[in-house]
Amino acid sequence: MITMSGVDAGDRLSRRQAGRVLRRAAARLVPYRRLVAGASVLVVVSTAAVLAGPLLVRYGIDHGIRPGDTAALDRSVIAYVAVALAAYVASRLQVLLVSRAGEGFLRDLREGVFEHLVGLSMPFFDREKAGVVVARMTADIDSLQELVQMGLIQMVSSCLLIVGSLVVLAAVSPTLLAVCLVPLPLVVAASVKFQRDSNDAYLAVRDRIGLTLSALQEGISGVRVIQAYGRESFETERFARRNRRLYDAHMRSVRVQAWYLPVIEGASLVCTALVVGMGGRMVADGRLTVGTVAFFVLTLSNLFEPVQQLSQLFNTVQSSGASLRKLFDLLDTEPDLAEPDQPIALAECGALVVDGVGFAYPGGEEVLSGVSLTLGAGEKLALVGPTGAGKSTLAKLMARLYDPTVGSVSFDGTDLRLASGTDLRRRITVVPQEGFLFAGTIRDNVRIGRPDATDAEVDAALDRLGVLDRFAGLPDGLDTEVNERGSRLSAGERQLISLARAALADPAVLVLDEVTSSLDPGTEVLVDEALTRLFEGRSVVVIAHRLSTAARSDRVGVVAEGRLVEIGPHAELVAAGGRYAELYRNWVGGLAAG
Repeated sequence: MITMSGVDAGDRLSRRQAGRVLRRAAARLVPYRRLVAGASVLVVVSTAAVLAGPLLVRYGIDHGIRPGDTAALDRSVIAYVAVALAAYVASRLQVLLVSRAGEGFLRDLREGVFEHLVGLSMPFFDREKAGVVVARMTADIDSLQELVQMGLIQMVSSCLLIVGSLVVLAAVSPTLLAVCLVPLPLVVAASVKFQRDSNDAYLAVRDRIGLTLSALQEGISGVRVIQAYGRESFETERFARRNRRLYDAHMRSVRVQAWYLPVIEGASLVCTALVVGMGGRMVADGRLTVGTVAFFVLTLSNLFEPVQQLSQLFNTVQSSGASLRKLFDLLDTEPDLAEPDQPIALAECGALVVDGVGFAYPGGEEVLSGVSLTLGAGEKLALVGPTGAGKSTLAKLMARLYDPTVGSVSFDGTDLRLASGTDLRRRITVVPQEGFLFAGTIRDNVRIGRPDATDAEVDAALDRLGVLDRFAGLPDGLDTEVNERGSRLSAGERQLISLARAALADPAVLVLDEVTSSLDPGTEVLVDEALTRLFEGRSVVVIAHRLSTAARSDRVGVVAEGRLVEIGPHAELVAAGGRYAELYRNWVGGLAAG
């Protein structure tokens, strides 16, 4: 038995939500209005051609076959062929136009969402799961793809066919049409039930697919742990349970279709039987022609088939609407770090001042309180303390990756909140602990530090760190492809490229997690030399995991329990016998024991 507890109720749109989504989607389609208008005209043409076919059959029977007028029969045949060709051409062109407009719409939407995503602040990515964010650009766009390619055309064409069929049937014989409407209440009731049941079944399938893929991804990512502890059979059974639930959900959707499709087919057969029976009597009485009866039989297929298609398209439309709403909600997300209306330009250099800063994550307890310090121009400050003390949060506030909830951070007297994001990143650059590289060449990855830099400037940045010869000596030099995440290079080489980016950006202040903490001793020496050159002439804030780094800094700040409890030169803090002295003694003792 399938339960719906895991189904995302947000996939169901109210009428008001659907209207708002449609209006926003229509606004984004404005650049493609000519393509949409052309496709609309072609849909009308192809629908008219489909409706004209049975009328021509009626004409051929009543004016060509029964009277024996071969000329009338020839005219109807020629006209039927012409109409069929027109329907073929119109259908082909409308698919091309709709696909061009739809794919263009999706292309613009992808680019808009990605541009918005990379412009959002760090707190957004702390709140949102990475998988959910990726799903916006994958699963939700894929859901729209199905509607754009064929669903939209089928929906409009089906609606026009239903309306057009009813109109021509009423115009030819209202009496016979009234007979055809006898099964209509059953069809309407079955369609409403199908839409409700199939929507629940579809949402269950979608939910089960997500859980199954999650189990698959987890199993592949953790395959080393699975094999190391002999957990293959356990993980296989766990995946099998989720896969069985997915199978059950799929079978439920199949059962829903299995009862609905025969209802529509049965209603179509009943209508056809009524038309033939009642129409035959009317032909015998002279109230109707044989061609009219044939016309009704052919047109009824144009009436029931679209009803069936619309019912099956309901899930696609519902899913696409929900996906659009989620994408629009993402686009409506405002960055946590607002850009000032009239930004103030930051000075080329100056002191970075933290004044009475406190910080709490949304919905959480305060993690920093009452922190004040001044980082002078050209000074190197190391932040140390136990895990979770708040030193990383303090460093992020100093770089304005977050805004403090209390107090302020300023550079040469200017509050960082008053500077533009672009100007801020030119003055203050953050170097993460992991040297993350993008797919591309070494030169491309260094140029991330300043996209408009010339090849000579990239070379100069690497040379400034003393590593140009190391990379130039590779078979393809700086044009060597690093592959995804820099998999072709060692951890030390990736870190050197990350430092070269910072050198190319040439900021006044560098904020970095200790970049040598995960390197082997040999590579650490090389990276340390590059760091020494990078630090020359600029202010530095470093989160120090090794107290040897702190010892080489101008001052050390000790962060504990969300407060800056000590700050001063290494030697003075050791002599004072406080928190830092205790940390240093424990660290030295650990080295000696090692």
